[in-house]
Amino acid sequence: MSRQNIGMHLLANHGNSSTKDPELPKPSVETMQSPPPSPSQADGKDPKSCFWATYTREATEHDAEFLDKYQSDMDIVLIFAGLFSAVNTGFIVQMQPNLSPNPLSTTNVLLGMLLQAANSSFVPQSTQPYPPWQGPGSSVIWVQSLTYASLCASLLAALGAVLGKQWLSNFKRSGRGTIDDRARQRQMKIDGLRAWHFDSVLQFLPSLLQISLLLFGIALSGSMWIMSTTIAIIIITSTTLGFTFYLTIVLASLMAADCPFQTPGSITLRSLGLSVLRYYPSLQNHRRDFSKACLRFVLTSPSRSFTP
Repeated sequence: MSRQNIGMHLLANHGNSSTKDPELPKPSVETMQSPPPSPSQADGKDPKSCFWATYTREATEHDAEFLDKYQSDMDIVLIFAGLFSAVNTGFIVQMQPNLSPNPLSTTNVLLGMLLQAANSSFVPQSTQPYPPWQGPGSSVIWVQSLTYASLCASLLAALGAVLGKQWLSNFKRSGRGTIDDRARQRQMKIDGLRAWHFDSVLQFLPSLLQISLLLFGIALSGSMWIMSTTIAIIIITSTTLGFTFYLTIVLASLMAADCPFQTPGSITLRSLGLSVLRYYPSLQNHRRDFSKACLRFVLTSPSRSFTP
């Protein structure tokens, strides 16, 4: 065989061998039956770490909303309590001389005694030239008592707001450790807030300011009634309208859970009412009848007032 024939034969054998597909290894039964890896295993995290990571993310959103709500409420209470206490203190300073003898009256009596001693014919002699002071009247005492009660209530609300901000800062402060340790500490704080009724305590502070404002309105009305009846009627009318409006929205919030005029007082009263209904289920029917009667009265009262 010539060299040319040998080269052509080798090229033909090489082409035949390259056209054959290589044999691939067949998958075993164990490989086909094995489950795919979980996302946590694919990411290199165990299920416990994924759980605590999800818990921390959800807890962070909840705590941010919780802290923002109550910190803004405490700021409002502090500002209102400071301004109202200043107004109340000025009112107390103006009424403080009513608790002591009037020095002008004492001076006039002493001058009369001197004139009588100098010239008895000019000043007629009195049987009792210097009457003793019997103390402030009962109306003055009641007005001053209501005013001081209003001031004490506003100062207590301010103190509660300061303590509330400290409690919120303590809740926000997180300890050191692993992610599960910090999450357990946070859950322990949340359980403590629910066990000690933390929400009810902070929601009572605005109600304390509202009570203080009502006491101040009553005291101001009583003080003006002694001086001027006309001015006192204006103050009494304004105080009565404000109290009636507040009582109306509280009752509306109690009768309808979807009422937008929710107040801390209505929320507290509703929780107390639900607790009572839980222990006394027979009162549920009376509650429904009362709600229907109130709603019927509200709907029919305008039509009755406009009927000829």
